[in-house]
Amino acid sequence: MSRIVSTLRQANVRHEILLVVDGSPDDTWETAARLARGIEAVRALHLSRNYGQHNALVAGIREAAHDVVVTLDDDLQHPPEQIPRLLAALEGDRLDLVYGVSDEEEHGFLRSLASRSVKAGMAGALGVRAAQDISAFRAFRTRLRDGFEGLSGPHASIDVALSWATARVGSVRVHMNQREHGRSNYTARKLIRHAVNMLVGYSTAPLRAASYLGFLAGVVGLLLGAGVLWRFATGDTTVAGFTTIASMVALFSSAQLIAIGVLGEYVGRIHGSGMGRPTYVVRDRVGPSLGTDPCPDGPVIPVQAGASSGPGEP
Repeated sequence: MSRIVSTLRQANVRHEILLVVDGSPDDTWETAARLARGIEAVRALHLSRNYGQHNALVAGIREAAHDVVVTLDDDLQHPPEQIPRLLAALEGDRLDLVYGVSDEEEHGFLRSLASRSVKAGMAGALGVRAAQDISAFRAFRTRLRDGFEGLSGPHASIDVALSWATARVGSVRVHMNQREHGRSNYTARKLIRHAVNMLVGYSTAPLRAASYLGFLAGVVGLLLGAGVLWRFATGDTTVAGFTTIASMVALFSSAQLIAIGVLGEYVGRIHGSGMGRPTYVVRDRVGPSLGTDPCPDGPVIPVQAGASSGPGEP
């Protein structure tokens, strides 16, 4: 916290710092509340349970009182001293959103490969520009949140939501530290889950893929049928024929089950949205009330301070 405050004071910008505690089971909330009571520029939000990192960020962004929002994780992999580089990239009117991209590989080969694959999927299926530069260390103009004002439900993705509001996206190279304590919760399994959440929650690409799969199965079925008829016409047939029939049944059954599964995922999400499941619920707040700053022209820094499903970078 002292590093963030010192950096922003040296940059001579008015600011506030939002600590979002996402249902952490330890004493994180007590620490965040103590900081909010002791430091004038700090506010703390305590969510009623663990909703996931992106949902927690939505909570912090909607509380923002300044013109620029900077997001970073609480594990110091994103050095606060790099914040002025993001703010400098936003100067002028050329960009609305800037990502801090590490100047060297942050993770191992497999983890990085999975991360790049997810980003490639976002760029292709979701149409998110500059998806390869996405990271949890970002700065953007607060007005972009108007583009996802109606975002609700348990499945939130900040980067997809920001892409709805602007196409003026850039990146800057920054130095990022290695995690000093613990390990990232974003395993390969959770990366896959994150990718599925984005594809099903924000795109119709899986539905189109199911249609293509059905078409492909139909083509293969026609070819198999043509082969059977040809063998019958030439007299090269056997009484058994079980292998061909079994293969066709298995092929079509697989295509049908996959298509039903994709449709079921969409129906389930529609059902979940219809139940009114919240994106988050704020349990408690500590710090100055909104609107107390007469000149909200600096950045607000929502820091993910509590437990979550993993780091913000997919």
